[in-house]
Amino acid sequence: MRNALLLLFVVMAFVAKVNGQETEQEYPWLDSMHQSIASSVNSSAMWFDDYFELKEFDHDEEATGEARIRLGWEPRSRHLNEFETRVKIRVRLPNLKNRADLVFSDYEDDRQNNDLQSSGNNEFTERNRFSLALRWRSSPESGLSHRIGVGRRLQAFVKSRYRHSHLLSEKTKLNWETSGYLYSNDGLGANFSWQLSHSVTKNSIFRWNNHFYFRDHSNDWLWQHNVQKLTQFDEKNALISGFYIEGLSRPNYRLEEYLVSLRWRKNTLRKWLFYEVEPFIMWRRDESFSASYGIALRLEGYFGHD
Repeated sequence: MRNALLLLFVVMAFVAKVNGQETEQEYPWLDSMHQSIASSVNSSAMWFDDYFELKEFDHDEEATGEARIRLGWEPRSRHLNEFETRVKIRVRLPNLKNRADLVFSDYEDDRQNNDLQSSGNNEFTERNRFSLALRWRSSPESGLSHRIGVGRRLQAFVKSRYRHSHLLSEKTKLNWETSGYLYSNDGLGANFSWQLSHSVTKNSIFRWNNHFYFRDHSNDWLWQHNVQKLTQFDEKNALISGFYIEGLSRPNYRLEEYLVSLRWRKNTLRKWLFYEVEPFIMWRRDESFSASYGIALRLEGYFGHD
């Protein structure tokens, strides 16, 4: 309890300092940096699109690209050097009638976006870093997509995924997806997940997330479940509280870790820039389920032209 109170005090002090320092200054270097990165991403997009150009296909659209970059530090007791970097770049290719795009990322996009770097099966996370793939859909609105590319330490792979959603009531929605893939070394794999969302109020949502991953190279299932409450206070501030569990099916179906966290996300200075403060408590099997206290500090930017 003493550690938890100390952690809460540190978080409150940090938040108060950040809010107190935020002003309406112009910070022109932020705009210059954003313009430079966005122009670089869009130049790459136009180069790729020209490569696929069909002379008989006339279009008025220009290829565009967008990038998401996230930097984070997630220290916790017993592990202070937990750093996180995530990069995802997507290039839209109108020369392929907007049915295909090129995606580069340094994390597997089937994984939950709210994973902590210090959480989860680290071997699984590391094996899924860095992927470059061409994604194709029969139409821009289709829920079925296919990918071919390289990933997981330069393994060639093919993957098909289907996504769909159902509106169960005015306040309840079910999203689900399933996918199958083949990697040149790891072999076959599959993923199935679903999310049930319920709007409590106009600015508050409960979510129940479930994920199952089958891995051929280890012949087991990785499973994850979590419950979240999302509250948006205004256009710039949101709070996500959650309880998460994760486990494996081998040597038997058992829990590997669980954690609770409270994440505050704020849009700051520019509409494309965000930061997060997330105190958490984690219990892991390889640490004898001894409580580990931590805090995640993240900075995230979105770059590209609409």
